[in-house]
Order: sequence, then C-alpha cells, then structure tokens
Amino acid sequence: MGLPRKLKNFNLFNDGVSYIGLVPELTLPKLSRKMEEYQAAGMTGPVMVDFGNEAITLEWTAGGLLEDALKQYGANKHHAVQLRFAGAFQNDDTGDVSAVEVTVRGRHKEIDMGSVKQASDTVHKFTTVCSYYKLTVDGNVIIELDFMGAIDNVGGTDRNTDIRKAIGM
Repeated sequence: MGLPRKLKNFNLFNDGVSYIGLVPELTLPKLSRKMEEYQAAGMTGPVMVDFGNEAITLEWTAGGLLEDALKQYGANKHHAVQLRFAGAFQNDDTGDVSAVEVTVRGRHKEIDMGSVKQASDTVHKFTTVCSYYKLTVDGNVIIELDFMGAIDNVGGTDRNTDIRKAIGM
C-alpha cells in the first residue's frame, strides 16, 4: 500500500519576486476542454468533439498590500505577468519530496481589495487569466499549454503539431 504525495509547503513568485510569507492561499488553474456533442446519421449515440482548451485562471490571495502586484493591473499584453507556484509534495510512506511547479503567464483580470475593518486582518484577492500554463514535476514537463503558440504538450507529445503544420505555423 502507499500514500499519496501531499502538499507540505509552497511559495508563489511574481515575475521572479518571492512572495514567501505573503500569500496564504491560492487556487491552481483548473484544466478543462471545450467539447460539444455531435451525433449524425447512422450513429447510435453522440460523441463529444474536442475544440481545445477552456480559459485558464489562477486565483490567489495576498495577506495584505502588495504594491508590485497592484501595479500590474491593466497590463496591455496577454502575457504581461508571470506567476510561478513552487510546491513541496511529500509522500508520508517514503518521506520522498517532489518539487511541483505551475508556471503561468497572463494578466490580472480582477483585484478584490476586500473589506477593511480597524484591527482586523485584510486580504487582497487576485484573479489572473492566463495564455500560458506549464506543470512540471521533479523537473519533468507534464503539461504545457501555450495558447498563442498553439502548443498542447501533454506527457511529452505536442498534440497540435499537425494542426500547426496544416495552417502554416
């Protein structure tokens, strides 16, 4: 029997700046495909046709005021902000630690400054929409999605190579 690797600690980097001690929580992006049901003559049931990735969003909470992140609001480039989650996942059977990184590039869609009350904790919530996503485990790229480059690399196979070739990319 074995136990799964569990997150023991993490850090968030914003354009290379460490936010150790400043980010108490984040929600890693959900990966989802846009699919539509299709059924035609002679088919006894529908199949789901894959039309690519849905939007990717990273949500994170700052423990208070982070001026450098606030100054990124309204960035005019789709890849203006790079965020990198670095997590230590440990197996409690073996003690082995895996380095898990999620790197995204995008821009902040929303900054929620929250409510304020004297002598109370304050948090600021950031919603960052992404045009690039990469998941790495122990230095191995597991998934890399580059929307502008039409790259869908999963497990070392770029599933869009033939499509890019067909459209002259």
